[in-house]
Amino acid sequence: MGYLSVVVLLPLAALVWSSRADGFGGFWREATRPEALGALKLTLGVAAICALVNAVAGTAIAWVLVRDRFAGKGLADSLIDLPFALPTIVAGLTLLALYGPSGPFGVDVAFTRLGLLLALLFVTLPFVVRAVQPVLLELDTEMEEAAASLGAGPVAIFRRIVFPNLLPAILSGVTLAFARAVGEFGAVVLISGNIPFKTEVSSVYIFGQLQSDNAEGAAAVSVLLLCISLGVLLLIGAFRRWRTRHDG
Repeated sequence: MGYLSVVVLLPLAALVWSSRADGFGGFWREATRPEALGALKLTLGVAAICALVNAVAGTAIAWVLVRDRFAGKGLADSLIDLPFALPTIVAGLTLLALYGPSGPFGVDVAFTRLGLLLALLFVTLPFVVRAVQPVLLELDTEMEEAAASLGAGPVAIFRRIVFPNLLPAILSGVTLAFARAVGEFGAVVLISGNIPFKTEVSSVYIFGQLQSDNAEGAAAVSVLLLCISLGVLLLIGAFRRWRTRHDG
């Protein structure tokens, strides 16, 4: 608890304290500025889309890595963790080089919301995959075989047997992906272009406020992001506990 307090709780407490330097009125004024609200809406919208895409794509990738055999499977499995090892600013620079104005594929998504989504999908890819993989590895296939022998099709087997067992893990991965996307900075600062009301996300807005010597405004928006991410984590955690209450 002491280590947790020093590393996590005390910095968060300092952030909350700095956000109330001008009282609740100052906090509310900074948090509800049009530019701050525009950045917050864009951040939450893109993060939600990113989480939904990861729920589908991450589950599919985990399924292929666990249930299928193909050449290069070990390499593909290792590449899943690349976004964890690669500095996010390098990821943003790489995406800008590939999908920017001078990219080799003729696709230019720089300074667009699609570019933001691509950057966030890159950095959040491992969360759902790594959450679902262990569950698939431990999942007993005898129930699936029994259902198939009784005439159930692949879709029915997945929907009635596999998916209910995977749902808590999918929710965990989706929640972590959403929280990471909400706070991501390095991967989006280059490819977004930081255009207010268009491609400026909250993390970049906070950075801009700090550069403008508006620490109170940066802290206010940071506290909002903190509360939203914490609320989502608690909500999904409560749902998971309710969903798995009879597993013991």
